[in-house]
Parts: sequence; C-alpha cells; structure tokens
Amino acid sequence: MNAADVPQDALGFAAGILTTIAFVPQVHRIVKTRSAHDISWLMFGLFSIGICLWLWYGIRAGALPLIVANSVTLTLAVTILFLKWRYGRDLEPPPAAPKGGTRRPKE
Repeated sequence: MNAADVPQDALGFAAGILTTIAFVPQVHRIVKTRSAHDISWLMFGLFSIGICLWLWYGIRAGALPLIVANSVTLTLAVTILFLKWRYGRDLEPPPAAPKGGTRRPKE
C-alpha cells in the first residue's frame, strides 16, 4: 500500500484526531492542578483565531475532516482559555523549579 491508496478524508481525519487530542492532556492538567498560570493568553488567543479561520475554510470547502477536527480543537482551545481565566488570575503562580533541576548532590 502506498500513500496514493489512502483515501484523502481518512488522512484528514487521522491528522485531525492526532492534533486535536494533543490538547486533552493540557485541559486535564489545568483542571487537576487548578492552575493555568503557565498558559499564554496571546498564544491561545492567536491559536483560537487561527482555528476559527481553518474552520471557516473547511466549511467553505466542504471538507468534513477540517470541519470536525477544527470544531473539536476550537472547543478545547476555548476551554483552555476559560480555565486560564478561571484558574490563572486569582492565585500567585507556582514557584519556579530551581535551576539545574532537583537532583541531589553526590555524596
């Protein structure tokens, strides 16, 4: 089987699934730790705008893989922005890890 044998929509759905589920661990971490101080407003704001444009493009092109993947990704990105607003504004950010890691010195 070569690349030409893979249906175009299957390729699109595979790419969409992988890039979309990449955000699930971030959402889980924010909910679990109730901290979103290390999330960038600018990055996720620009990313969300980009996803909106990809979704619009997918709708105009009638490309179901783009529509599905970007709808779910936009939902996750907006969820992360909401969690950033919810958990990233009231508390002090967690302390930074010490430089050089947390290894113990050799004895």
